[in-house]
This record gives sequence, structure tokens and C-alpha cells, in this order.
Amino acid sequence: MILAATTRLAETLLRWRTLFGGAGKLRKRMLLDGQPGRADIWVHAASVGELNSAAMLIETLAARHTLLVTTNSETGLERARAAGWNAALAPLDLPDTLARFLNAVSPRVAVTVEAELWPLRAKLLAARRVPHLIVGARMSERSARRWSRLPGLIGPVLRNVTALSAQNGDSETRLLALGLPRSALLPRLDLKLLAPARVTAPPASEMRDRTILAASTHPGEDEPILDAFLALQARRPDLRLILAPRHPDRADQLATAIRARGIAFAQRSGGANDGPLLLADTLGEMPLWYGRAGICLTGGSLVDHGGHTPWEPAAHGCAILHGPHVSNHAEPYAALEQAGGARVTDATSLPAVLSELLAAPDQARRMGQIARGVLDEQAGDPAPLLDLITGLAQKAPDTDI
Repeated sequence: MILAATTRLAETLLRWRTLFGGAGKLRKRMLLDGQPGRADIWVHAASVGELNSAAMLIETLAARHTLLVTTNSETGLERARAAGWNAALAPLDLPDTLARFLNAVSPRVAVTVEAELWPLRAKLLAARRVPHLIVGARMSERSARRWSRLPGLIGPVLRNVTALSAQNGDSETRLLALGLPRSALLPRLDLKLLAPARVTAPPASEMRDRTILAASTHPGEDEPILDAFLALQARRPDLRLILAPRHPDRADQLATAIRARGIAFAQRSGGANDGPLLLADTLGEMPLWYGRAGICLTGGSLVDHGGHTPWEPAAHGCAILHGPHVSNHAEPYAALEQAGGARVTDATSLPAVLSELLAAPDQARRMGQIARGVLDEQAGDPAPLLDLITGLAQKAPDTDI
């Protein structure tokens, strides 16, 4: 009752605000300037990041059903429309606004991406018997503490969830503790990993065995990498290095460092495609370089930049090396290290670690296979979820909306 009274008061005040101009986005989110059309499935994602994570799911569902994608932000709306999806700004969590939205769209199933929990939205979906699924759900420890102080709000939201796939085990545990019925749990699904998990890893080859990729390097990393390559090349003339800086505008600086060491090299921006040392100073071609290398050193980790994602090299079956600075992706690197798909190194130990892997190509190949296996396991299989949503979308609505 408190929720209903509060939201009705808020809606009244916001309506008054729209009368005085300068509230175009607000009017759209209150459906005062038009309404979306009907759709079998309503997918909601907060903004660009969530849309990107769920892109594969949305594309698959859009090919099967009429679909409406909503987002809280204008940039998210632009991203959705640029992808060719039917999209609108999401309705605010207000009673009359939500009623207008649900009357207009008449969804057969609602899908929420990652971490959006709205009490009134959940209540009205349940009242209209619209199945509500949450995919790739995240619940941080901090958010769980906040929600635990509001059991009267979070409890009904979670109890009315038809099905939920958590992003990881910790999120799953916290959601259960907050009131999610265990019967609603689906297998875990990390939406951000679905795209790399769809990559077909190239086959192992002798060329990949002797090719090292230094991916997305930062200042302070290139010199020890070049020194290690120079030392190893003296014993392995067939060794190849692809040096791909994070920012290609550093190409001239890197070319100077390479020439200072007397290393012959080719430059991708000049049209080269191969060479004992290829300076990959272009944008948008990283998948090509991952596919050529059997060993990948992920940049931003030898120096304190927090490290870059290990999942792209894992997708391509690379043996992964990284420095000690991986705070941006600590859990993935820990999982890969524990399984044997990644190894930590630093500027001092790098030549020895590379020498070991180059001398034992079967070991490097095995690391790459393990890394890909960890990726597939953590990504999860979206097929059962897609089939569930499709089945619900094909059912006739339980009630007239």
C-alpha cells in the first residue's frame, strides 16, 4: 500500500513537471507522447553495456518473434535502433505509465537483462500473468546489503520471477538469500561471454606454435617484450612476434624502439600482413592476430593498467600469459590460472616463460584448449533459455490486457 501511494504521488508530481517544458525524455518515459506497438517479447536493458551483452540473445529472439527493446538511456536507444531492433525508452516504474505501456505492448513474456529490478514493474507483470525472466543476473555484495534492508520490496520482486539465470555463483547465492525461489533458477549464463564463445577457434599449427601475440600493450610493456623476442630469436630464427599496441597512434614510438634493437619488422598500417615482427598498428583487426598466435601476452598487465580481457585470446585457443596487474579482470584470470589455461609472468621472467612454452608446443596447445574450455563453461549455453522464452512467447496470453 505504501508503494502504491508513493508511486502515485510521484507520478502526479512528474506529470505536473512535464507541463512546464524541458522534459522531453520524461514525457517519453511516461508515454505522454505516443505509445509503442504490440510485441510478443519485451526485452529491457539499462543502457549500451547491457544491450551489447545481450545482443546475441536479442538478435536470435528478434528473428523468431515480434520484439520490443527498451532502455533507460538515449544512447542505449540509439544503439538498439542502430542494430535494427524495434526500440523505445523504458517506461518509468509508475502505475498509470506502466499500465499504458503494458496495454499498448501486450507482451507475452518480459525479459530483463542483468541487474534491473523494479518493484512495481514486477508486481504488474505478475498481476497480468506475464512471465518475467531475468537473464545474466548480477547482484554485488554491496547491492545485496542494500536490498536486504528492504525485504518488503525485494522479496515480492524475486518471488514473482518466473525464471532467472545468474551470471555467477556469488550472484546466485545472494539472490536466493534475498528471496528468489530455488525453483526459478536456470543454469548460469554470463551474457558478456556469449559472443567470444561463438568464435570458432582456429586449428593448431606449427605456425601458431611459433607465433607470439603481445595484445593491447601500453607504454612500459613493449620494451621488455621486444627484448625477450630479440633474445629468443637468436636461438629460434623462425620465431614470430605480432606487436599490437592498445593505441595505434604510438606506432612511430614503437618503430623507433624496434629499430634501436636492430630488429627487422613490417608495419600493418603500411599494408604488410606478415613478417618475423609485425607491428599491428591498426584498429579492428585483433581477431585476426589472435587467430594467428598460439601464445598471447595480454597487455595492460605488465604495467599497472588493470589488464585487458583474457576471453578474446581464450576464444581463439591461445595459451595466455599475463603480468601481475589484472585487477580489471581478477576473477577470470584466477579461474584460467587455476585450470591451467593462463600463467602469470613479469618483465624479468618473461623470456624464460616464453622459452619454455616455445620448446614445448604441446604444452602451449593444451593451455589454449583449457582456456577455451573455461570460457565455454563460464559463458554457459543460451539454447535452453532461448527455447524457454520462445515457448512462452508462443503461448496465448492468460488474460486480456
